[in-house]
Amino acid sequence: MQKFDKLSGIAAPMDILNIDTDMIIPKQFLKTIKRSGLGVNLFHEMRYDDSGAERPDFVLNKPEYKQAKILVAGDNFGCGSSREHAPWALLDYGIRCVISTSFADIFFNNCFKNGILPIKVTPEQRDALMADAADAENPELSVDLVSQTISRPNGATISFDIEPFRKQCLLDGLDDIGLTLEKGGEIETFEASRDNERPWL
Repeated sequence: MQKFDKLSGIAAPMDILNIDTDMIIPKQFLKTIKRSGLGVNLFHEMRYDDSGAERPDFVLNKPEYKQAKILVAGDNFGCGSSREHAPWALLDYGIRCVISTSFADIFFNNCFKNGILPIKVTPEQRDALMADAADAENPELSVDLVSQTISRPNGATISFDIEPFRKQCLLDGLDDIGLTLEKGGEIETFEASRDNERPWL
């Protein structure tokens, strides 16, 4: 998993409530178990019309937001079904951070397991960051995970909370498999002793 420490980049404003996982990546794209290649289908029904052409009014189709690395979104982001393809699609597109007032629990947990930082802020802070992102002249934010701050274009900073264990996993680039492999030596020692003590297993 890619490490996350600092991120500076374009923030795209998505002032929509209850963006669910089917909006993030529709069900017809869930046939793959690969984590790559889903970015082109991110927000498919909002990004494309029935002919497959890009909708010019959708935020990620606008030239100033095509390279967005951060989303500033409405309440309850990631609700709906528990598909892990949702963070896969965001990450494959290039989104490394989502900022909202609230997230669905399963989506929130899946983000950390895939190297995406979901940040919870107050409604007032979200509105300020949404306004920053909506300023197409300078929609860039900077996120510092070590100091747990978001730097705004006007120089102001917003602090955010994160559970220490999850923070360290992002900083180290460790998902569940990586955490297990860190215990490789202990696992090998246990397996060797088990083989000696219980050879019938």
